Amino acid sequence: MHASLIRRQLGGLIPPKIATPKLVSGGSGAGLGPLVDFYSKLPKGESTARVSGIKGRYFSGKNASGKPIVALIVGLFAVGYTIDYNTRFVF
Repeated sequence: MHASLIRRQLGGLIPPKIATPKLVSGGSGAGLGPLVDFYSKLPKGESTARVSGIKGRYFSGKNASGKPIVALIVGLFAVGYTIDYNTRFVF
């Protein structure tokens, strides 16, 4: 394989300043010390990211409720009833 092909394949997995072709293609992996140091500094455990959007607003957290589902069911019923009512007397 060519070095550019390997670099392109590993580009999404390993940060580019740490993964050089010389370090990646090393036989025993002894030159991967900077890579191990980089990943050992990353935070471990549960993610602190909050859920956003409709799911975060209505279904998670202290404001969780089933009102959006009820509103969706009522809205679909109203649209279906309106379409049925307006097309009943066409024929």
